[in-house]
Amino acid sequence: MAVTGTPMDTVFVGVSTKMYMGYAHSLRWLEELIVEVDARPALAAGRVVPLVIPSFPVLPEAARLITGTPLVLGAQNCGWSDGPWTGEVSPSMLAELGVGFVEIGHAERRRHFAEDDAMIALKVSAAVESGLKPLLCVGETELTGPEAAAETVFRQLKAAVSGDWSVASGMVIAYEPVWAIGAPEPASAQYVSEVVGALRAALAPHGVATLPIIYGGSAKPGLLPQLDGVSGLFLGRFAHDPANFGRVLDEALALS
Repeated sequence: MAVTGTPMDTVFVGVSTKMYMGYAHSLRWLEELIVEVDARPALAAGRVVPLVIPSFPVLPEAARLITGTPLVLGAQNCGWSDGPWTGEVSPSMLAELGVGFVEIGHAERRRHFAEDDAMIALKVSAAVESGLKPLLCVGETELTGPEAAAETVFRQLKAAVSGDWSVASGMVIAYEPVWAIGAPEPASAQYVSEVVGALRAALAPHGVATLPIIYGGSAKPGLLPQLDGVSGLFLGRFAHDPANFGRVLDEALALS
């Protein structure tokens, strides 16, 4: 399924498997996820977009499995161009495989693989040129006040689009405070809502205040209905149980 628009009334529910599952496990999990999606025919209206992001080797078979379902396929990373980049995967190849979204700038990539703002900007540009929608991951490293967190996120976003706000209008932002990733509980709903509200205020002069901003960082069922001004959730290990993915889809459908 291709995503044609991202208005504020569109709710995104995404899940990444990272590297927690092997190949066979990934496909079994994906088949169970499809059962959850098929059990919710209201998803066909497109107001809630379920997004699944498995590891690279799974993508071709995942694309085949989700054909005809509302699920949208994403990739966990990409290179910044075709050419002599051993071990990388180009955005153009991802597009050829049926990928619609590509995750860029995750905190783990920034920290452990030394991805800086310049590299992230190259990847964003290459993804857009290949027809992919960047799922840009941003977030502060330490717990601060909401205004300070929003300032950090705004700087990351501005750097990722090289100051070209027309690029930002075609993205989905995953706000993932680094200190909340892998934590027992997500950031509080009040904190997330205040950060996103402050970020939207900062984006308003650039004409992109309504771009989709979803929350990730130990996100789980029960959080989405408490959030204000947030466009969905980016799930991790909690959605490795497909039933939890289904519960969040129900919450999203109720909001939409």
